[in-house]
Amino acid sequence: MSARLPKTSVAEQLATSIAALRAEDLPQAVRQKCEDLVIDVVGLCVTARNEDYIKSTLAGCDDEGPCTAIGHARTFTAASAAFINGTAAHGEDFDDTFEGGPVHAGAVIVPAVLAACERHKPAGASALLGIAVGTEVMCRLSTVVPKAVHKAGFHPTAIFGAMGAAAGVGVALGLNAKQIVDALGIAASMASGIIEYLAEGAWTKRLHPGWAAQSGIRAALLARGGFLGPRTVFEGVHGLFHGFAHTTQGDYEALTGNFGTRWVTETLAFKPYPCGTMAHPYIDCARRLAARGVKPADVKELICEVAEGTVHRLWEPLADKQRPPNGYAAKFSTPFLLATGFVRGGGGLDAFTEAAVRDKHVLALSSKVRYVIDPENPYPNNFTGHIRAVLNDGRVIEERQPHFRGGAHEPLTRADIEEKFTLNLRYGGWDEKRAAVALKRLAKLYENKIDLAFLRG
Repeated sequence: MSARLPKTSVAEQLATSIAALRAEDLPQAVRQKCEDLVIDVVGLCVTARNEDYIKSTLAGCDDEGPCTAIGHARTFTAASAAFINGTAAHGEDFDDTFEGGPVHAGAVIVPAVLAACERHKPAGASALLGIAVGTEVMCRLSTVVPKAVHKAGFHPTAIFGAMGAAAGVGVALGLNAKQIVDALGIAASMASGIIEYLAEGAWTKRLHPGWAAQSGIRAALLARGGFLGPRTVFEGVHGLFHGFAHTTQGDYEALTGNFGTRWVTETLAFKPYPCGTMAHPYIDCARRLAARGVKPADVKELICEVAEGTVHRLWEPLADKQRPPNGYAAKFSTPFLLATGFVRGGGGLDAFTEAAVRDKHVLALSSKVRYVIDPENPYPNNFTGHIRAVLNDGRVIEERQPHFRGGAHEPLTRADIEEKFTLNLRYGGWDEKRAAVALKRLAKLYENKIDLAFLRG
């Protein structure tokens, strides 16, 4: 009697679907989203190129190679280029978001796939396919056990990013299904990223996408070379979800179901403000209150209905969120962010300088902000906002935002993304002429083998 064959694992199901895909199979909406992702990521890399955390990142990389660190003359190995670009793309917290996770896919997948393809030279269409697959894997993984990874103290972008990058680089470099399984199994041992940056506004969140991107490259190359990874990397007793979500019971159909025919990538959202995504609807509400003629001095208190799942990152400790210690911490402090929107009329990159976070008018208003938990809040499937302004004269004025602007319900157009790109390049010191040339080149990026030399310097 022959031994019973082991059942097909989740990773094997996924890898079989991935290996069967071709670039020509991608729906137009997915191709468009992947093109938008590249434009957005490149712009964000240039935005951050002169920031202290990127100077530190460059100083920490001592391996030269043929690959482009966007905005810099120095070239690096594929792994370091992916690390630098991923860190830069996420550094200002202005990158894309998948609302169902939430995760930030572009800052991981685009740097990983482009660096690997710039180094190993597959056809440009392979890079497009790799970005689509990597993004899809990363986003779907975030829905297997919603909110659990965050609750366990880990950054989902960091954890699921390593897996998505391994899949994306794997398919771009032509790995077969068995090798993709190994790449996923290997990448899980490289996944990491705790959210203790929230305590003091430290820089570590910024490097999570870069670390995931370079880990994906390493995992794919190891798998291509024959290194073995565990087949049961997802559902196993000691698998990814056991380690980072404290459970092996998840909706794995959310990862594998109709992969390649149903694309969640189509719903990826682009940010209008450079800060924590779940705070955006509250900024919009605050801006509308100000537009209705409410003055900061008129306000007795601002009461926000919020999702319980956002409290530990964006609302507590409340005193620290009302008065964040630095500009980076301010990006994850909803009381400060909505006060900034109210007082300054927006929340651009200049709202997070060290001077801006000491603005006495903003701080006076943020000290009046508190929250109550709304058990019916649809987070993470939808990001909403609600502010009830109680005024000194006894009036109560409310504003609601039913969805995230830039997301599935109100997406940014290609023109919006290109305008954001141009503004980001200007912030990074590149003029509009160079921005126009870069946009023209990016529009044809996948027509030939990947060459990013035009983005150096």
